[in-house]
Amino acid sequence: MTKVDNISVVIIAKNAESTIENTLASLKRFTEVILYLNDTVDKTQEIAAKYANVKVVEGEFTGFGQTKNAATNYSKNSWVLSLDSDEVLSEEFVENLTKIKLDNKNVYRILRSNYYKKTEVKHCWGKDEIVRLYDKEKTGFNDNKVHEFVIETGFGVLELEGEVRHYPYTTITDFIIKLDRYSTLFAEDKKGKKKSSPLKAFANGSFSFFKTYFLKRGFMDGYAGLIIAFSHMATNFYKYMKLYELNNEK
Repeated sequence: MTKVDNISVVIIAKNAESTIENTLASLKRFTEVILYLNDTVDKTQEIAAKYANVKVVEGEFTGFGQTKNAATNYSKNSWVLSLDSDEVLSEEFVENLTKIKLDNKNVYRILRSNYYKKTEVKHCWGKDEIVRLYDKEKTGFNDNKVHEFVIETGFGVLELEGEVRHYPYTTITDFIIKLDRYSTLFAEDKKGKKKSSPLKAFANGSFSFFKTYFLKRGFMDGYAGLIIAFSHMATNFYKYMKLYELNNEK
């Protein structure tokens, strides 16, 4: 099989032992994978050591955008495929990468399917189109602490063929851990820049549940849809309540 040696895969992770094995197994054809760990205390590094193409780097987490940019400094290639530690590339996706002629006037997006456990969530989440392949000498992520994205202004945007599968939650506990982390990062990022109040927190949380469960027909995703809708509600409620507290303290 043809190796992918002109693209470096870059992943940032923290305590990803439940998902990293499947992610790294799907990257065997890449000659360089950078795994940038921050404050990891589980078996993520031990799992990564089994893969000869994986280079583990430890560094500080300063928010998703800045940290992803910092991690690319360790890659030898200028072309970077940014992945999360819970994403898995299909063989078709990797094979297509070996055939594509990259142009640094473009950035490239993936089509991602989202799963809860092993079941695809088709309504609450659906499929995502996200720019993930880019020339780091030409562009990179913005500085957002959460909801970061590759800056694509001035570039053509082309879609990569092949499936990318995303497994963000394997237990209900994962929802609770992530909602606390993400709501804190949001509040820290927006402190002093955005207004909030208990009423705004309640309204945003309530509408988030209604939108996810009813407008997006999350009820058709079964019990997973209920968990996801409630998680969205709680995340929005707490991120605006945390912002309200931080603004008052400021």
